[in-house]
Amino acid sequence: MSEAGRLVACTFAAVLAVGCATRASVVLLPEADGKATAVSVRQGDSEVVLDKPYATANVTALGVRAAESNAAEVQSRYGAAIAAQPAAGKTFVLYFIEGKDEFTQESKQLVGSVLAEVARRPVPDVLVVGHTDSVGTDQVNDALGLRRAETVRAGLIAAGVPASDVQAISRGKRAPAVPTGDGVAEPRNRRVEIIVR
Repeated sequence: MSEAGRLVACTFAAVLAVGCATRASVVLLPEADGKATAVSVRQGDSEVVLDKPYATANVTALGVRAAESNAAEVQSRYGAAIAAQPAAGKTFVLYFIEGKDEFTQESKQLVGSVLAEVARRPVPDVLVVGHTDSVGTDQVNDALGLRRAETVRAGLIAAGVPASDVQAISRGKRAPAVPTGDGVAEPRNRRVEIIVR
């Protein structure tokens, strides 16, 4: 083989080696509740669908190829990264008396659980979303939903949660838990959702 031919062959081999080197690996982790999930990984014209726990896709410059893995291998390779993930968010739903920003008796009993979840987080991020039933205008319900969310926010702050960690918003009657026609006083729609992350 000529010197030029060797140079071309070596260059091609180097490009092929670099192109085949794994740039990233994608591993589908199992859901905590056992629910089935899937993800599609694409590079160029190739695609791999991961649809069972610990299924793996290795991504290179030349495409994607499927690989197999298991819990022990994933823990060995990625255990530190998995442990560093923040805890999954937790949602609490508290209900209100019709037309007021006052909790129902059942919801008053959940406040301690919300505070305990916030306290469990090293850096809490709390979103309080106020909702209403479909009685009244959008403007009235937006204001009522915000008043409810702000009442809960103020209560969390009074209980020691830093104000900068709690945000309050209103969805009014736009996101009902139970879809109804207009003007229906559905108690399950009169709520705040407290999302603690």
